[in-house]
Amino acid sequence: MTLWTATEAAAATNGRAIGDWAVNGVSIDTRTIEADDLFVALKAARDGHEFVAQALEKRAGAALVSHIPNGLPGDAPLLLVDDVQAALEDLGRAARARTEARVVAVTGSVGKTSTKEMLAAMLGRQGKTHASVASYNNHWGVPLTLARMPRDTEFAVIEIGMNHPGEIAPLAKQARPHVAMVTTVAAAHLEAFESVTAIAREKASIFEGLEPGGVAVVNADIDDAQVLRDAADAAQAETLSFGTKAREYHLLSVGLEGDLTTSHAQIDGQEITFEIQSAGAHFAMNGLGALAAARALGADLHASIEGLGTWTPFKGRGVRETLAVPGGSIELLDDSYNANPTSMAAALAVLAAAKGPRRIAFVGDMKELGPQADALHAGLADLDAINTIAQVHCIGPLMQALHDALPKGKRGAWTETSAEMAAKLPELIQTGDIVLAKGSLSMGLARVVDGLREMGQGAGSQENTDE
Repeated sequence: MTLWTATEAAAATNGRAIGDWAVNGVSIDTRTIEADDLFVALKAARDGHEFVAQALEKRAGAALVSHIPNGLPGDAPLLLVDDVQAALEDLGRAARARTEARVVAVTGSVGKTSTKEMLAAMLGRQGKTHASVASYNNHWGVPLTLARMPRDTEFAVIEIGMNHPGEIAPLAKQARPHVAMVTTVAAAHLEAFESVTAIAREKASIFEGLEPGGVAVVNADIDDAQVLRDAADAAQAETLSFGTKAREYHLLSVGLEGDLTTSHAQIDGQEITFEIQSAGAHFAMNGLGALAAARALGADLHASIEGLGTWTPFKGRGVRETLAVPGGSIELLDDSYNANPTSMAAALAVLAAAKGPRRIAFVGDMKELGPQADALHAGLADLDAINTIAQVHCIGPLMQALHDALPKGKRGAWTETSAEMAAKLPELIQTGDIVLAKGSLSMGLARVVDGLREMGQGAGSQENTDE
């Protein structure tokens, strides 16, 4: 099915189509562009107009541009607009307007990508489902996801993120969800916010985009749950809460055994059991919230539970692997994609619960925490999980605070960079170890993960932790 014709795209963006073309997808990256995609020439680190010729050489169906790049043939298929970013947003709004899909939007300080994928796994068994790719959740990721949505979509899952105040509400208004979920609120991006409560208000602004009669799904266990409820009331939304303190979706218990999380919950007086093929109590919370959101969309509860049981995490967000090392193997918990104090505590708890002779953590700086950064890093030393972890190796200037706060028996190596730590791996790792790697993306903990893989040949098994 054609996604956009030249006429439709021109009408949606108030642009001028050059040529009579049709496209089946939308792309912003010539490295991954496919034949018959519409290439969107955004201005980011580099001006996308520099890559239009390359996109067309790769058989892109057309390019969305604000001017005609030099050197293009006169019959090049184009959509000419005043502003490419604004046109992408217009295209997203038009895609949203023409579909009858039931839409859910997800935000939160931790777990939004995993929860989005859980919802996609649940809903994909019950109708044609469209979801954000990876973590496409910002000012271009949300409209790009919407612009890619086929007109016959039945369920859509849109992830919405932020770094600064005022970013979520405009994206939510583009998505126009029938259900909006906040996974949790935690100390993240504190450089841009005065407090965690201020972060809660920004997360709660997702409810401003709800369709009339919409449903707000909120975490009842967080300190600022009332902030979320008040925002839902202001949006005239129905509120469903999830968690150990919730009435509607009440979490009764969570059990961890190996790579399996088994949870019991009460919904409308009915006790249910759901399983997640990944270890972590935080997954139980996200899964329960996702069940609430799916059900609010009209999905069947039991089919959703079955779908949830098929979910596994993304690379770098808690994937569990067995890696060969000299003399044997180790278990790797690759949670290297990102970190804040809440997700770091959750990952360390998963490591602590794992069974093995030694549990080893490689942790990197958690960024954007503002004046509280040193205290938040040092505070990790007080977590119960630290008691069962053999060694904590620290990477980065901020993690120096944790290194200094750790008991001497737990204090491992400290390096300024991940590359320096990777060079030390042979002397820090033993056969049979269970190893966690986690830190903010800019710290490059993936270099430590790659170093572990280079010590031997990996054998795959997938499971987790998360962000």
